[in-house]
Amino acid sequence: MLTVYGIPNCDTMKKAFDWLKARGVAYQFHDYKQSGIGVAKLKAWSAKAGWEKVLNKASTTFKDLPPEAKVDLTEAKAIKLMIAQPSMIKRPLIEIGDQVLTGFRPDTVKVLEETL
Repeated sequence: MLTVYGIPNCDTMKKAFDWLKARGVAYQFHDYKQSGIGVAKLKAWSAKAGWEKVLNKASTTFKDLPPEAKVDLTEAKAIKLMIAQPSMIKRPLIEIGDQVLTGFRPDTVKVLEETL
C-alpha cells in the first residue's frame, strides 16, 4: 500500500494526487498538519531517507525561523522542529513498500513508475 503524507492545499501535493489518480493508483493520505506525526515516524523516515531530505528547508516556516534555530542542525534538532511545525516536513512524503520518497520531482516519479 502506498501512503502519501502532507497537507492537502499544497500545490506540490496536488500534482502528486493528480499523477496518482491519473494512473489509477490507490493510496492512503495522512494530513500531518491535521492528524499530527510522531517522533517515531520522523525517526524512521530519517533513517531511510536522511533527515536532511525530510526537513523542508525551502518552506516559509523554516525560512521564518530565527537564525539561531537554523544553525548546527542535527537530526534530533530537526525532528523537534518538524514536530513543533509539521509544515517543515517535505511534501509530499511517500511511503511505498520499505521506501520513503520525499518531494515530487522527476526522480520520485521514476521510482514510483518502477515500483508500481
